[in-house]
Amino acid sequence: MDPVLRIGVCEDDPGIRKVLVRGLRSAGHDVTAAQDGREAVALLGGVALDAIIMDVGLPDADGRDVVQALQAGGQRAPVLFLTALGTVEDRLSGFAAGADDYLVKPFDLRELLARLQVLARRHDRAPVATGLQLDPLAHAIRHGERQVALTPTEYRMLAAIVTRPGEVVRRAAVVAAGWPDGAIVSENTVDSFLRRLRVKLEQVDAPLTIETVRGVGFTAKERR
Repeated sequence: MDPVLRIGVCEDDPGIRKVLVRGLRSAGHDVTAAQDGREAVALLGGVALDAIIMDVGLPDADGRDVVQALQAGGQRAPVLFLTALGTVEDRLSGFAAGADDYLVKPFDLRELLARLQVLARRHDRAPVATGLQLDPLAHAIRHGERQVALTPTEYRMLAAIVTRPGEVVRRAAVVAAGWPDGAIVSENTVDSFLRRLRVKLEQVDAPLTIETVRGVGFTAKERR
């Protein structure tokens, strides 16, 4: 018998959300469901989950940005993106934003359940707090009472780094997060964006900063 999983679901279509919740609960799983990005951040952040099912096309935010906000807040559950967007470029964008798997609508519930079991076996569900909040609706960073707006590219670059605290994130992965697949982005452009991000992190008195690992990429470190 498969183990009981704690699943977070974010899907704006009421019919699909009902099918997901009913199917997951019928399989014996514990489900927390949200209908948009704002609700997902409120309900799925900071709680121990085994997996998250995230719709990409939400009414108030891009589901990929919502996932990055959850991960920046410490959520470590694996993510399965559920979407009508099925091109290679869409899938690559999803993986760059932190997806662990990708399932295109319409889908078979049995396949979705099987994919969730595989994801849950590979991951630790314990949240790891970073102390920095990413707002996917406003494309902003927040720490305490301070908030600073980011461009969409800045948001996704920052998220690619701070969602993996202590790890060195390769430059190519940061570029993949911030720009469409195949975009030619110079090192000077990337470094310019990183300088702006460091300034904005200082503006909110963030507990971390971004350091460059020469010849490799970037890493999020606690501010000294």
